Amino acid sequence: MIQVATGVAFLMSSLYGAGQANAQTANAIPAPATMPSAGISRDLNDPKQIEAYVRVRFADTPILVEVARCESTFRQYDSKGQVIRGKVNKADVGVMQINEEYHGDEATKEGYDIYDVAGNVSFAKHLYDKFGTSPWSSSEKCWSAGPLAVK
Repeated sequence: MIQVATGVAFLMSSLYGAGQANAQTANAIPAPATMPSAGISRDLNDPKQIEAYVRVRFADTPILVEVARCESTFRQYDSKGQVIRGKVNKADVGVMQINEEYHGDEATKEGYDIYDVAGNVSFAKHLYDKFGTSPWSSSEKCWSAGPLAVK
């Protein structure tokens, strides 16, 4: 267990800076309201770091890791720092391709910023807890066949 906590602390310190890796980040992913958004920003568009963040955040729901892989290949921003949008539906935004037309108002009301990595990922978990994988049903062929999919 110490190795897992140490690994999570290391990952969190690499994402948020060494000064912010503390007992809280070693033991749990903070709630959206307390999660620093500066750790992954428009200046930091590294899909590998975003993937690592998504894997830690969704350790208890690995199917959402597969959803992120299929929906955005772990990208939140394009090469110009703009939030990525869906190819088929431009209202789908970010790493989890949250549809701003269907879910934007609720996300804002609940305090999630879907245009930010932490907010996008956290709101995806909120949607999953409410609706399961149905918000991502259009990409089901991809994520249901992935290595982390529940068989």
